[in-house]
Amino acid sequence: MIRGRESAYRFCPGCGGTLEQRTLRSNEPPRLVCQVCGFIFFLDPKVATGAVFSVNGGVLLVQRAIEPSYGKWVFPGGYVDRGEALEAAAIREVKEECGLDVRLTRLLGVYSTPGNPVILIVYVGEVAGGTIQVDEEGLDARVFSSSEIPWDQLAFPSTSEVIRDFLTLTSRG
Repeated sequence: MIRGRESAYRFCPGCGGTLEQRTLRSNEPPRLVCQVCGFIFFLDPKVATGAVFSVNGGVLLVQRAIEPSYGKWVFPGGYVDRGEALEAAAIREVKEECGLDVRLTRLLGVYSTPGNPVILIVYVGEVAGGTIQVDEEGLDARVFSSSEIPWDQLAFPSTSEVIRDFLTLTSRG
C-alpha cells in the first residue's frame, strides 16, 4: 500500500486521468497507474550526497536550521539535482552549507534504510579552501574531535553510520 505524501498523487501528469493503486507484479510494491492512458507513476527514491573530511584533526559537522531534525548535527550534504553529477553535487552542498571548497578523494559508502526513500552516497574529501560559515540551512558549523562528537545529537541514523565509517577509515591511516 502506498502511504504518506506519496498517496497524495491523484492525477496523471501526462493526461490528467485518475491514478489508482495497482499491483502489477506480485513481487513488487503497488504502483500508481493512470486509469485513462495506463501511465505508470513510479515513486522513485531520492538521491542525496555529501562529504566528510578532517579539519585540524577533527570532523566538521553542521547544525541543522531546517526540519527534519532541526538543531541536530550532520555532515554537509543534500539532494542531487536532476542531471547533476554526484561528485559535483557533493562539492556544491559542502560549499553551500559550510563555505568550504573540497576536493573529493574517494567514495566512503552508499547508505540506505528500509522504509526511507533516500539513497545516500558519501565521499571523503580534503579541504582546498574557503572559510567555515553556514548558510540559511545551518545554525552553526563546528569541528569535533572524535571524542567530542555529539552522538546523541546527530540528525539521522545514517549520520552516525557515516561518521563511524569515516573514523574507522581515518584511524587506519
